[in-house]
Amino acid sequence: MFEGLSPLARDAKAWPFEQARNLLGRILRVRLTDAERDLASTLINSGKAAEAVATFPALAKPVTFQCGYGASGLPHMGTFGEVARPTMVRTALRALTDDALPTRLIVFSDDMDGLRKIPTNVPNRHILEEDHDKPVTDVRDPFGEYDSFGAHNNARLLAFLDSFGFDYEFMSSTACYKGGVFDAVLLRALERFDAIQKVMLPTLGEERRATYSPFLPISPTTGRVLQVPTLGRNLEKGTITFHDEDGSIAEVPVTGGHVKMQWRPDWATRWTALEVDYEMSGKDLIDSVRVSNQVCKVLGGTPPEAFHYELFMDENNQKISKSKGNGLTMEEWLRYGAPESLAYYMFQSPKSAKKLYFDVIPKATDEYLQQLDAYQRQDEAQRLNNPAWHVHTGRPPQEGSPISFSLMLNVVSAADASEKAILWGFLSRYVPGATPESHPLLDRLAGYALNYYEDFVKPHKAFRAPDEKERAAMLDLRARLAALPADCQDAELIQNEVYSAGNEAGFEPLRSWFQALYEVLLGQSQGPRFGSFAAIFTLPRTIALIDEKLG
Repeated sequence: MFEGLSPLARDAKAWPFEQARNLLGRILRVRLTDAERDLASTLINSGKAAEAVATFPALAKPVTFQCGYGASGLPHMGTFGEVARPTMVRTALRALTDDALPTRLIVFSDDMDGLRKIPTNVPNRHILEEDHDKPVTDVRDPFGEYDSFGAHNNARLLAFLDSFGFDYEFMSSTACYKGGVFDAVLLRALERFDAIQKVMLPTLGEERRATYSPFLPISPTTGRVLQVPTLGRNLEKGTITFHDEDGSIAEVPVTGGHVKMQWRPDWATRWTALEVDYEMSGKDLIDSVRVSNQVCKVLGGTPPEAFHYELFMDENNQKISKSKGNGLTMEEWLRYGAPESLAYYMFQSPKSAKKLYFDVIPKATDEYLQQLDAYQRQDEAQRLNNPAWHVHTGRPPQEGSPISFSLMLNVVSAADASEKAILWGFLSRYVPGATPESHPLLDRLAGYALNYYEDFVKPHKAFRAPDEKERAAMLDLRARLAALPADCQDAELIQNEVYSAGNEAGFEPLRSWFQALYEVLLGQSQGPRFGSFAAIFTLPRTIALIDEKLG
């Protein structure tokens, strides 16, 4: 699919390509000798990546991307970004190497973590309070739908990722610990306990240092994840001893799911056991990545290539939190916007903090549509830098939407439409021959626009009466529109008449004329090009709207 793109990919400026080039450098550096690396690099740069893989078997091992999910809270938009962004880098790497290097993306759920912070946005919170500190996969599901709270949250995550079509492998922390995936590294951690402590203790406060252990045993009596000191280690048996909750001394193996690691050593354990090559994380975890890298080296692993992105904020500029439930859920975005618009939002400026609440959806949707439209007119090199290429993993659709989302919202608003059939009455006239079947993206946008209007626009519409100057200008505009053919759909011609009416009335700046039109006719302070709105709404209906509001 990506054969022949490597020369263009080497010069692409989009951030996923920058990351892919960094990652490729790491793969060559870690897996090959200096002499092998020089030859492999020459082959790849000359478009012969398949030959490089055939020559050096170490390159045939999949490049492993990983992203994590904290299963102690319901998934939110930041969670989606954890998968979408590495997917973009993975796609860029495939183009950079002509699809010759095998890759995999692991979505890893930290579902063996003890439930400490009780989410506020779930029913039956008393269940979670009773089960606090147990692994999330042992906590009862407050929704009563799954075997555990962890299973419920994992299912919510997977349903959304599957609906978007991500290519990934799901891995559960509980399954890895209990299934023996981490056993060899855990035994190594037991053996190198003191070296891990040497890394970890300087990062902790005095009180925490006195009791810290990289191992968190699961209590044999209560099933809770315990933060207790390790009293003794038996390397031959592969066990640790500790004080259980009842005060007795307990002994458990570090394998088989009887313990889990503290989160920074846990990160390092995962990187080592799964041989992770690339992982992104938030800017707030820069120091944690540094510490985990050191522990990874102690365990005999090689830290992955890292990328730190900025955090998402809610409308009050507060960090989005799973336990608080602020910001947007996946279901909420999908009620008002296409998944593609969300992926576009994730693509844009990952190093810049972004707010994530309802108001961003229309803007993100229209910007995505603009990029999709531009893609069709671009050459191959330009396309690699277009967000649409990255949103659609290198395969953008050939046709976008002939109508912007903001324009559709205004048509819904003016018509007070309550169902798609009403809206399609306008769309099919503006786009001759268009049907929901022939224009599926347009049909989806219609549904999102109806939902958004009903929930966010309609309750806040505030019409006002025009002043004398505005009334005169609108009457002039009415006359100009009436002089045009009733079936005119020339948005530019109509827009010119709107400009002329505003200029003749002496509006300065002219923006105030358009604001007056929106506030008087639509009950809102802004909107799309009025000519485009009138063309799709039809001139007779636009004239009737002017008559109604002026009357």
